[in-house]
Amino acid sequence: MASKKRALKYLITAVAVIILALLFEHWRHTRADARAGRFQTATVKYGDITQTVTATGTLNPVVLVNVGTQVSGTVQKLHTDFNSHVKAGQVLLTLDPTLLKAQVVQDQANLASAEATLSYAQSNESRIRELYKQDYETKADLDQAVEARESGVAAVDAAKAQMLHDQTNLNFTVIRSPVDGTVINREVDVGQTVAASFQTPTLFTIAKDLHQMQIDTTVDEADVGQARIGQPVTFTVDAYPDKVFKAAVKQVRLNATNTQNVVTYDVVIAVDNADLILLPGMTAYVTIQLNSVHHVLIVPNAALRMRLASHAPATEAGTGNPEMQTLYLLTSKGPRPVHVKIGITDNQNTQIISDRLSEGDTVIVGVLTAAKGGQMNMAQGMRIF
Repeated sequence: MASKKRALKYLITAVAVIILALLFEHWRHTRADARAGRFQTATVKYGDITQTVTATGTLNPVVLVNVGTQVSGTVQKLHTDFNSHVKAGQVLLTLDPTLLKAQVVQDQANLASAEATLSYAQSNESRIRELYKQDYETKADLDQAVEARESGVAAVDAAKAQMLHDQTNLNFTVIRSPVDGTVINREVDVGQTVAASFQTPTLFTIAKDLHQMQIDTTVDEADVGQARIGQPVTFTVDAYPDKVFKAAVKQVRLNATNTQNVVTYDVVIAVDNADLILLPGMTAYVTIQLNSVHHVLIVPNAALRMRLASHAPATEAGTGNPEMQTLYLLTSKGPRPVHVKIGITDNQNTQIISDRLSEGDTVIVGVLTAAKGGQMNMAQGMRIF
């Protein structure tokens, strides 16, 4: 009888211990669940990240030639117009040549007069030289004849140079294309007078080849250090909002521009315009792919911005090292700060280069706070005091 009572006592004790253990475990999970319910969380996972920089630029031909004139005059005839395809040497425009033709005729007359004077001076020198040998002329007379002949030679050379100058100007009244290309701008019309006295006026603007174009854009100094020749680029234009064009970085220019203490650098992007749908002057919205990684651990950027005063780390891992950051891992015992090394970011997620996190871990990205009406609001990526 005593043994039965002892066995019953042991049984009751064992059942009580089991019940207490179950109650404790339930309480622990309940508290963990309650603690977890205060936080907005995200799961560490594998994914791809592409780091990019965006900019705005203008589409331009690779070679753009401004055709001007070296002589003044009135436009007599236009031989080409907007959008015309021209060949190198093709006549684009002619200026009225009347005045320059008259100047060339005058130069021809001046040259003939100089040549006649030279001929007389040469004959006179020969005659005086013969007389001088016979002592009929003095040495002074001979020297004077030689000087007259030399002056005549110089006068002929000057007349030829002047005629060459005026003949060249006459040829300049015919404006020819220096390259093969397309006329994208014409700034004169028939009857208009152009003056080339102080600077060369622009008559036509010719794009050498519209099949190959470029985007001239600017990149902030904080991002230009990662820009490299050959990096892939995508861009859109307002004319085709649903079409994404592909290109590549062609050049990162060293010349900096400082505008209101903002330093930028010119980045030139090569564009293949084989179908000729892109036009000069279009605004391009550019995305340059700086770096890309595949199948790496990623966390939302909000997890790296999160700071909990009640769970602050002993030391701030990011101090002095931008590659080291702190995030909060949510465990059964509550938030636990973890120092991790980060990689590239796409402004939404960040690459984690650390063995302290594993796929499936839960990180805190925000704190749920009570609001009126029993609803919950989330404070994401903030320092909570």
